[in-house]
Amino acid sequence: MLSRLRPLALAALAIVPLALLPAAPATAQQLRPWMQSEIARAWSLGFRGQGTSITVVDDFRSTSRSTGILRGTTERLRHGEWTALQTGLIAPSARVFTRDFGTTQAITLQGGLNTLNLSYGMMAAAGSNIRWTPREASIIGFARTGRAVVVKSAGNDGIDIGTPTVTGRFDYLSRDLTGTPSTIFVGALTAHGSTARPATLAAYSNRPGADATLQGQFLVVGVPSDLTRLSGTSFAAPVVAGYAAVLGSKFTRATPVQITGQLLATARTDTIRNYSATLHGRGEASIARALAPAAIR
Repeated sequence: MLSRLRPLALAALAIVPLALLPAAPATAQQLRPWMQSEIARAWSLGFRGQGTSITVVDDFRSTSRSTGILRGTTERLRHGEWTALQTGLIAPSARVFTRDFGTTQAITLQGGLNTLNLSYGMMAAAGSNIRWTPREASIIGFARTGRAVVVKSAGNDGIDIGTPTVTGRFDYLSRDLTGTPSTIFVGALTAHGSTARPATLAAYSNRPGADATLQGQFLVVGVPSDLTRLSGTSFAAPVVAGYAAVLGSKFTRATPVQITGQLLATARTDTIRNYSATLHGRGEASIARALAPAAIR
């Protein structure tokens, strides 16, 4: 996991990539060992994210690279290159757009369903007076108005979202996305769960805690770092972002709020050991269950 801070010019705010750190989006579908096998069934039915867009806000320009394996060979990529690659592998027909941390202009939405992947936190001392750049202001606005599915990694401090870290810093981006109708926070399980082998929450993963609002907009997915060499909730969020795109390629008239609600409503709790809403929110995301109905409301 990466714990390095990247400072912004505004106040004491810092961007924190929430895992290890534009790869070209994948165009060929192939079930990889680190993927939940349900995604192959979605592809076989023709749902690969076509007609949708995923915008990944992350690090695409720094000199920092990390080693991992997502497509069969060992590579060294930047944090954003990893997250963009991962979501593109999950939704191989989606259009994947990248936005570097150094560019603070407002996000522009594309045609069709839009999903935003945020594998980072915006950290500052508790009690800070935060002034958002146009980029974060646009993201928060899309989440509040339900114009895009906003997928936010939960964080890697092993704490409840909405509480300060041991160093007294606070994720203000999570604060301003809490309660918005099209935001999903994503935590990490140590592996994909099943009824035969339930999974457990990764020790580093943040959780929703006692806040009922956060519990209602929180999902978990497996982050099998033994297979990828990559760990952290940064690599949980792109899976759900990809799922949103795949879901949007079936339910082509669904709104971002409906896509968000479907992913949350169809999560599984029977694949998690000692499931608790305070730890796991709605449960483990299931693309198979989300795709099952003929229509969603």
